[in-house]
Amino acid sequence: MANFLTAFIPNRSKREKWREELVKSDLSFLMRKGFAEVMAGIIPHKMTRNQWRGILRYGLLRALKLRWKVYRNRTVSPKHYLAVCAIAKNEGPYFQEWIEWHHNLGIEKFYIYDNESTDNTKEVLEPYIVSGLVEYVFRKGVKQQLPVYDDCLEKHRLDARWIAFIDLDEFIVPMQDKTIPQFLCRFEGASAVEVNWLVYGSGGARKKVAGGVMERFKRHSEPSHILNRNVKSIVNPRRVFSFIGCHEVARMSGKTVDSHGQSVRKNFRDRNPQHDVIRINHYAVKSYEEFLEKRARGRARALSIRNLDYFEQFDLNDIEG
Repeated sequence: MANFLTAFIPNRSKREKWREELVKSDLSFLMRKGFAEVMAGIIPHKMTRNQWRGILRYGLLRALKLRWKVYRNRTVSPKHYLAVCAIAKNEGPYFQEWIEWHHNLGIEKFYIYDNESTDNTKEVLEPYIVSGLVEYVFRKGVKQQLPVYDDCLEKHRLDARWIAFIDLDEFIVPMQDKTIPQFLCRFEGASAVEVNWLVYGSGGARKKVAGGVMERFKRHSEPSHILNRNVKSIVNPRRVFSFIGCHEVARMSGKTVDSHGQSVRKNFRDRNPQHDVIRINHYAVKSYEEFLEKRARGRARALSIRNLDYFEQFDLNDIEG
């Protein structure tokens, strides 16, 4: 199948590269994704188009089976109120701070997918694995972010009331509540809650030094900056089919809301950021040395590596706090 799909790529080196990547990737997922893009592309309204893109990517027959599964298990209580799912590669030094921060704010379970790390990730996670706080999965392949998110949904639909899908450089910060569950308890009828980024810059740091990320980087962008329109989703896994992209989900029932509890009617790129109730501190670059390390690791959802101008784009240090 990989040979057939790459047969029409004229450049030999590119053809061989894509053939290799297709062999390593989830081919059925890629084919469903391609079909979804074609069919959903004819829908003019962006939000509706995205919704159907997710449903078609999931598969209509699978969607019907899932609805029946959820209905049959409607009386099954979840083991955890709030969990986190993340995919990471060679980010061992950052795990302890990230886990402790979120655990202290009410997250009870971490579903960690290790995307072929060669550093000390497993060693750092071992105590959390032994304690049961972390469920660890070693995941091979490229462009694994969406397949991982959907795998987590499938495996843990009945295990958690909410699952937050974030990265290791993202820290959820409730602004009006002591814990994240206190924030979420106001949205029990929603299928997903979208939380905006607040992008933090390097603060002029060139070298990686000792200390936690939140301790070392204190300056962030103007809250109204266009990059802060980006969101990450905290979802009810019993009410969604799959992820459309790494930011938003295709709903099975209920509605997607913003952090104010308002039903989402526009794509997040067309809405003003909200940071007053809850936000996600996004440490996209850290120091320049750490950005180069991040660039070398590659990306979880794309084959291309980040350009060097990514650093300047995200190195925003307008406000301290």
